Amino acid sequence: MLDKDDFSVEKEQFSKEEISGDKTPNDLQAIYDIPVTVSAVLGRATMPINQLLKLGRGAVVELDRKIGDPIDILVNNRLIARGEVVMVDETRLGVTMTEIVKSEN
Repeated sequence: MLDKDDFSVEKEQFSKEEISGDKTPNDLQAIYDIPVTVSAVLGRATMPINQLLKLGRGAVVELDRKIGDPIDILVNNRLIARGEVVMVDETRLGVTMTEIVKSEN
């Protein structure tokens, strides 16, 4: 059986940085190599499978958003921001964040 002393933690077990919450650049080094998936969702469409199978090259799928509407920016399938599509150069598009979405957790 566990008692309350099993859950006690002495302050001396932690470094000053861990107790104060201060982070040094070396503390963050461990997370730099963690892969994340970033997605920019221009819009969504729902259609039956038989209609999906009929789509061919050059088919146009109507999305639920209009030109100028903000797009959703997802990180690991979680909404984190909204933004706008911008031209990077003559051949490439980019996304600029215009609003950070507060977490619901």
